[in-house]
Amino acid sequence: MTISDERKRQGLDLLSEKMTGKLRTHLNSCVHCGLCGESCHYYLTYGEDKYLPGHKVDLIAGIYRRYHTLMGRVAPSWIGAHDLDDERIDEMIDVIYGGCAMCGRCTLHCSVGVDISFLVRTARSMLAAMDLVPASLQSTVDAAVTTGNNMGIPQKDLVDTLLWLEEDLHMEPGFEHAEIPLNRKGVNVLYTLNPREPKFFPMSISAMAMVFHAADESWTLSTDYYDVTNYAYYSGDDGIAAELVQRLFNEAGKLEAKTLVLAECGHGPRAIRWEGPRWIQTPYPFRALTVVELMAEYIRQGRITLDPAKNRETMTLHDPCNLARDGGVIEEPRFILKHAAANFIEMTPNRENNYCCGGGGGQLAMGEFAERRLRVAELKADQIRRTGAKIVVTPCHNCIDQLMEVNKEYQLGVKIKTMAEVVADALVLR
Repeated sequence: MTISDERKRQGLDLLSEKMTGKLRTHLNSCVHCGLCGESCHYYLTYGEDKYLPGHKVDLIAGIYRRYHTLMGRVAPSWIGAHDLDDERIDEMIDVIYGGCAMCGRCTLHCSVGVDISFLVRTARSMLAAMDLVPASLQSTVDAAVTTGNNMGIPQKDLVDTLLWLEEDLHMEPGFEHAEIPLNRKGVNVLYTLNPREPKFFPMSISAMAMVFHAADESWTLSTDYYDVTNYAYYSGDDGIAAELVQRLFNEAGKLEAKTLVLAECGHGPRAIRWEGPRWIQTPYPFRALTVVELMAEYIRQGRITLDPAKNRETMTLHDPCNLARDGGVIEEPRFILKHAAANFIEMTPNRENNYCCGGGGGQLAMGEFAERRLRVAELKADQIRRTGAKIVVTPCHNCIDQLMEVNKEYQLGVKIKTMAEVVADALVLR
């Protein structure tokens, strides 16, 4: 690939704009011990040096040294400094996008605490500034910008689906008066959706509506801006990431909601709840939390009652990387399953040490790297197989999609469920 000098300058300018003390510290801290390789599902699968997290650090650190240090300008070969040339750009695209799920497991196990996923995203931001985001990932981002959701679902189709789900819900005993309210003002909860739900998994919306009904919650969905995902977080484009956050922020204000509840997604809460206020440079006047935390609150407060005997099949839990490792939402799913499942067994390893499903980092959206995505998921397949569980539960729709493919690819013979579905199945109505 031949990249013009002007586009290269855009990437270098972006690096300069991001040159904070934090970035300099992490760029200068890697000691090349190689221990990060034992934490990376790409390196463990392929065994190639290019997949070492430390090598990914070197890709951007070498550029930093070349253009931001005296020795890099005078004697670049002495300190491992590298020009931002076509060869290096090709390698960055291949490894930074196609060989990393930004799962953060390497960061957790780094011997000196280098935030490797932060550096990977910085490298992605440089590539985004040069318009070098893989086409399939960029199209997902573009769909969110132009249509309001990453799958380009027309508003009429969304409304028709939600009305159908509400009618269908009324056929369930005890839910004859349950609602899926739309654009209602002054509610407690503005609930978001992953667009994959109305498109492919509508029953997960019904499950959450049942939970809200049982909890007697005041809630609504927006038909304008409801997308909990933010693939610009993965593409590296801070400007678009901020725009998508701002839309949800504005929608919560328009509907006068007290709480913004983030649907079952891993990177969505990371982007909206933890990165969002920094991107839009505005603190939230409302509460923002994940639906997993909300359901745990309902149980603790006695707002919903569950009977674990209703879920007798053995279940295991997959911890989404952005929720567990980066967000600290670790014990809430286990608290829920303790009350909702009769037979829960942990994967090994678990919690913040769990392996990525393989679909994170935008991998699920990048068809260019689909073969790799499924191959590195063999680690996850082995984890699941060792549990002997019949059901895999995970509070992330990206993980759901990836695990469904893994289930088929490795013939695991399990069912994949959201947390809301498990809770809805265990509900005891009063």
